[in-house]
Amino acid sequence: MSGIYIHIPFCKQACFYCDFHFSTSLKKKEDMISSLIKEIEIRKNELGETIIETIYFGGGTPSVLNTEEIQELINAVYANFKVAENPEITLEANPDDLSEEKIIALSKSPINRLSIGIQSFFEKDLKLMNRAHNSDEAKKSLSLATQYFKNISVDLIYGVPDCTNKEWRENIQKALSFGIPHISSYALTVEPKTALETLIAKGKIKNVDEEKAQAQFYILIEELDKAGFIHYELSNFGKDNFFSKNNSSYWLGKSYLGIGPSAHSFDGKQRSWNVRNNPKYIKSIQENKLPIERETLSVTDRYNEYVMTGLRTIWGVSISIIENNFGTKYASYLEKQSEKYIKEELLYLDNSVLKTTKKGKFLADGIASDLFMLNEA
Repeated sequence: MSGIYIHIPFCKQACFYCDFHFSTSLKKKEDMISSLIKEIEIRKNELGETIIETIYFGGGTPSVLNTEEIQELINAVYANFKVAENPEITLEANPDDLSEEKIIALSKSPINRLSIGIQSFFEKDLKLMNRAHNSDEAKKSLSLATQYFKNISVDLIYGVPDCTNKEWRENIQKALSFGIPHISSYALTVEPKTALETLIAKGKIKNVDEEKAQAQFYILIEELDKAGFIHYELSNFGKDNFFSKNNSSYWLGKSYLGIGPSAHSFDGKQRSWNVRNNPKYIKSIQENKLPIERETLSVTDRYNEYVMTGLRTIWGVSISIIENNFGTKYASYLEKQSEKYIKEELLYLDNSVLKTTKKGKFLADGIASDLFMLNEA
């Protein structure tokens, strides 16, 4: 089973923290959609006979597209790939795009999962992040969406300057009050060359506080555990049968095809990515050329990726999988490197599968980097 990711590189306005690829000009939207369809056609043989289990519209803000445009792209996937009988088809959406008319239209389309970028229910947080929606739109979008969709995920951001622990709990409880079955939650991070970095440097916004972010991460785990959610990946929590199939496939090392500017692909041994520029992408596709770079992963690269993704999930890192796929040298190295983290109760072994403890979850990425093999020598 594989997945297809379609990057929609348009947004109404730029969030201060975002470093994803997008444009706030929609002038090239028609050309972009035509190019996305053409790229799907050009790459129809890349996944072989693999069945497509998930289609994911990310961005950017895919909800700036109308349902006819979304349908065109879905039709192109079905015309060029073998698609599972009941695929998970996700649309990332912003609350200000989700009018009742739009939600009803989406519910009649093949889209069967919404990922709604709420981020916060507090007006001050939304203004600080320069979100396009307000608090009332956030609540209204969820109130409407839950009437037409069962499978809904909400994005929330913690560690926002001036968001207290009390307010963070209120954010979580407000999201839960709508009965949604999945929450993705991320720490606010200061990425290079973003507006957030500039505003912090100028003293206009407080810097993020890692200790507060860590405290709010544990509040998140506590509140969602009480609500019956499973913490199946570092940033993702779902009720039974509502884990994101698309995201899970990334963490479990399945192949996927990325369509659109800046989109990444992976076939198990090779990683590739498209040019991060809309005009260059469109021009290249119109000339029947893929604007793509490819990298063949070494055994060490693949070991490191498996450790990184595995430690973030409830499935952990299997010593036997490492031995079978990468060799005894890698398994022995992992066991030796992980000893100190086991002693510090940040990691533990569960039937020869290495997993993070509750205390170790927030530090998972840092721990993983210390378990990496730096070179094959």
